[in-house]
Amino acid sequence: MGYPFTIDDVDYLRSDEGAAALAMVAGSELSTRTRLADIGRARARFGERAGPLIETVLLRRKAQAKLVDADSWLFTGDALQQATPRVVARHRGTRLTGRRVHDVTCSIGTELSALIELTDVAIGSDLDPVRLAMAAHNVPGATLLRADALHPCTRDTVVVADPARRSDGKRRFDPAASMPPLPDLLDVYAGRDLAVKCAPGLDFDRLGWDGEVEIVSLDGGVREACLWSPGLSDPGVRRRASVLRSDGTAWQITDTEPDDIPEREPGEWIIEPDGAVVRAGLVRHYAARHGLWQLDPRIAYLTGDRVPEGVRGFRVLTRLGYTEKALRRELAARDCGSAEILVRGLDIDPAVLRPRLKLRGTTPLSVVLTRIGHAPVAFVCAARN
Repeated sequence: MGYPFTIDDVDYLRSDEGAAALAMVAGSELSTRTRLADIGRARARFGERAGPLIETVLLRRKAQAKLVDADSWLFTGDALQQATPRVVARHRGTRLTGRRVHDVTCSIGTELSALIELTDVAIGSDLDPVRLAMAAHNVPGATLLRADALHPCTRDTVVVADPARRSDGKRRFDPAASMPPLPDLLDVYAGRDLAVKCAPGLDFDRLGWDGEVEIVSLDGGVREACLWSPGLSDPGVRRRASVLRSDGTAWQITDTEPDDIPEREPGEWIIEPDGAVVRAGLVRHYAARHGLWQLDPRIAYLTGDRVPEGVRGFRVLTRLGYTEKALRRELAARDCGSAEILVRGLDIDPAVLRPRLKLRGTTPLSVVLTRIGHAPVAFVCAARN
């Protein structure tokens, strides 16, 4: 549980005095080795202000991976945990360019900061006065309101929402337990143009959503899902995977593309699609785009005779029916000294299996363990650089 910021804390941190104090505390190492001494010095100098100063400096350091200008922002711990990375927020904002947008759960303003640059009008609202005060600092010039997301207070706007899935550092997995509850939010804004950020692991069919579900990854890690109402979606699109990189490159695939792929024996390479493609249920569509096919219709590993640009592949050296003994023997014969182990469709923990393989050689290899039909198989591979 992080420091409980108050309005008075935020006012102080936004002041010239607070900014100068933050700069001084930011010069402290605040590592595990020095933290007690650093905190003692801060308390001796700043008294009761030491808490919000130290917490803000630590949160700014954690935020560097999400925001390029994190050193000037104010955060709470929970708000930072849920904050949208800048690259993802701008990606979403580009779909709303030229629209009037109301972020009804604006929190500290990470989404709003992208929207205000890309849209005609961007309004933010939240129930939490502390987060609103932080948003006023983080997004200068933004129009901010204190309002309940479940009580609409604007008209003719696209509604953007990000229901809180964390409280006191703990993640909520039930969409009805988010704040505000996701089902209630969808009911309140039924018929409105709506974009809702949510967890990528939800059962969207069970949720009953009749618009588009977009799964977004950033630098190889799945970050979030976004529900787009029909008025904000391309015709016919129900599922989309968006694969983003911090260097600005991106690509997308949707369920309107062909998904016809051949049934063939494994090719020269095994390819693991980006997690956004897998979560969006677009593995076959991705395979069809790149001339690949599946190892097994129920497994997300793909295979083919070439590897798509920018994707990691594993060149197959040999295939064998999987048993631990057979795999250990094969790796020993290939002088394997270290093995990257990837598993889909089998109940195997790579961390448990690896020491039992007793690798003593010098060659690094990759092992793909999966199931084809009902048979467990192992592919010993050389990883593509």
